[in-house]
Amino acid sequence: MRHLKNIFRSLLFVLILLILLFIGFSVLVWFTTYHPNDREFVNVYSRGEAPVLQPGQSLRIMTWNIQYLAGKNYVFFYDLFDGSGPDERPSSKEIAFTLNEVARVISVESPDIILLQEVDCRAKRTDYRDQLADLLAKLPQEYCCYVSAWYWKALFVPHPRIMGSVGMKLAIISKYRISGAIRHQLPVMPDNIFVKQFNFKRAVLEARLPVSGRSDLIALSTHLDAFAQGNNTMERQVAKVRRLLQGLSNQGCDWVIGGDFNLLPPGGAYDRLSRNQQRYYKPQTELAPFFEEFQAVPSAGEADSDSAGEFYTQFPNDPEVYEPDRTIDYLFFSRGIKIGEHYVRQNDTRSISDHFPVAAEVTLE
Repeated sequence: MRHLKNIFRSLLFVLILLILLFIGFSVLVWFTTYHPNDREFVNVYSRGEAPVLQPGQSLRIMTWNIQYLAGKNYVFFYDLFDGSGPDERPSSKEIAFTLNEVARVISVESPDIILLQEVDCRAKRTDYRDQLADLLAKLPQEYCCYVSAWYWKALFVPHPRIMGSVGMKLAIISKYRISGAIRHQLPVMPDNIFVKQFNFKRAVLEARLPVSGRSDLIALSTHLDAFAQGNNTMERQVAKVRRLLQGLSNQGCDWVIGGDFNLLPPGGAYDRLSRNQQRYYKPQTELAPFFEEFQAVPSAGEADSDSAGEFYTQFPNDPEVYEPDRTIDYLFFSRGIKIGEHYVRQNDTRSISDHFPVAAEVTLE
């Protein structure tokens, strides 16, 4: 009987120890990962006195996924469908070169509003640098207002190809005054309770730019999920962004949203991809409602025309893809904005990122 009691006490001790270890591990994971609210105000920063937008003014707007300044000389592990890409990070030399190239393109294009995605901050793979600060240091002083918001953040990710801190932001840089900014959380990819803590927390970053004598212009930057087929994450994220834009329109605000939507345009884009590349998408794009309700750059017609290649925005880091082959980055506008010249800058940006910048001239009517 005493022997059974000793066994029971030992088992109880082991059970209590396991429970304490589980609780300790859970607490550690929680406090080293990112848990944003559904809606959060974001600090606005200014390097000087910024002018205010005027009614009838023309603007140049650019969106660009800069791929954390990694360049195009790598095939990262996540670039292949099975996660077997050979590379884990860019070299410090490559990051410095790409930073200069991004700054060069922005300086030449001289957009008034820049919507950026994949801007690293405090990440092991990019030497713990604040890439937004590094970029601003190389841009003209007229880019005086900026905001940013995290969408991947953890002190340590125990993935065998990462094993360190991660940090990635959306950013908006403006020549004109920004009066306020909000981060909107998007639905997250389903996974087990622990893995979800280390995953991306995709978001929309909203910046309000005052316009003299009328309602604000709202500029938004976003980056939707990738590798999400097999669940309804993309539908949910598209629906959340759509509701946000409809709400802004109902308030009487003009707006522009740009970003990497990781979704094809309507039409024949899916059929033009190789079978291996089709695995990332659905034959009927989840983004179709955006082209029906909002103004788009590129438009559905442009992205499905004989000149569709001119509007391709991605050149994947996949060895089986030899040329840019898809459009997944866009600018969408409210109906009160007049769109002028617009294009995808491909000719001198192929070595900078796996995405090309999309630019448009617009007028605030």
